[in-house]
Amino acid sequence: MNGRFSPYVIKALVDVISGGAGNDMAPPIGVYRSGPKIEHFFLDCGFDMRIGSQSRIPATIDALRQMAAGPDGDELVKRAILKVCDPREYLSEPEKAAAVREHLNRALEADGLAVTVVGGKAHLTGRQGSGVIVEPFISKVAVLDFDTVQVEVARAIENAAEDPEDCVTAACSLVEAVCRSILTEMSLPLPARKDIDGLLKAVQEPLGLSPGRTDLPPEIEQDVRQVLGGLTSTLKGVGALRTHGGDAHGREKGFRRMDARIARLALNAASTIALFLIETWERKENRGLPQHGDGGAQAGA
Repeated sequence: MNGRFSPYVIKALVDVISGGAGNDMAPPIGVYRSGPKIEHFFLDCGFDMRIGSQSRIPATIDALRQMAAGPDGDELVKRAILKVCDPREYLSEPEKAAAVREHLNRALEADGLAVTVVGGKAHLTGRQGSGVIVEPFISKVAVLDFDTVQVEVARAIENAAEDPEDCVTAACSLVEAVCRSILTEMSLPLPARKDIDGLLKAVQEPLGLSPGRTDLPPEIEQDVRQVLGGLTSTLKGVGALRTHGGDAHGREKGFRRMDARIARLALNAASTIALFLIETWERKENRGLPQHGDGGAQAGA
């Protein structure tokens, strides 16, 4: 739909694409781009712009306004956002990538959007789709370099609204990927049953999460067991949802689309559980990973 991005987002884009005015004493936001580099930036986004007789910043403003007003305006502006937030634009100065993301995310927040970096790639997602649980989970897997997990996170976030069935499938797969990664890190074999239920059972005992654990204070032991039982039930529910409502087994004629709310529920539930598994493994292995906000993958400051 056209008109997705507010004028405040366009203004923030001007700031981060141009880097700011050349005669401004303030440091550039991200990198300073000359006129030819700005032209190349827009060409890479699929939009032919020319600085001409204008100065860099007025020309950038005009180009973004023309992009936004066109029939494919939302898609073109999205391309510009993802390109300017792409970590590969700042390989020699990675700290500038974080500054660009932070600047844009402040403008995107009121529009219900956020830029998240997963697996070295920028994604634009609805804030209700990424959620407060998904964001710290992303930070953990980025530091751990669980590459297969990052693939599923990116897939789930990207498809939460447009393809909720695939989001549910990816949400289930990300928990399976976390379990596989933890077993690999602990030099343990994969179970015979490699579905979500079999993988969860395989990590429970080595992580001290099996129902018969006895290292808990007596006054909370039963309560924690109940929570862990709920964790197992939730995971089984996500797995069943993938079977009955996801796209892992194809879609029949007359298939009824899943409500995006259900996909977001599955994604947030799966990432909550996956984060708990990672933090339990982290504690058992005495590994101190950065908390949310310290890692290189986050949706905002």
